[in-house]
Amino acid sequence: MVNLLDERTAAEMLRLSVQTLRNWRTQRRGPAYLKLGRAVRYRPEDLEDYIRARRIELERNNHGS
Repeated sequence: MVNLLDERTAAEMLRLSVQTLRNWRTQRRGPAYLKLGRAVRYRPEDLEDYIRARRIELERNNHGS
């Protein structure tokens, strides 16, 4: 069985409000999700991929600090 997360758990994992996730879905933004009947579910690996894709690497300056 696939482990699926509800909106509340996904929002907590992303440190967002449930309403933000809902808004993003209507705007076709945010992490991938599944619609099972009326229920919205998220796969943990999709949330992890979404987080990883937003990582910003800072360029290190070789001069000074």
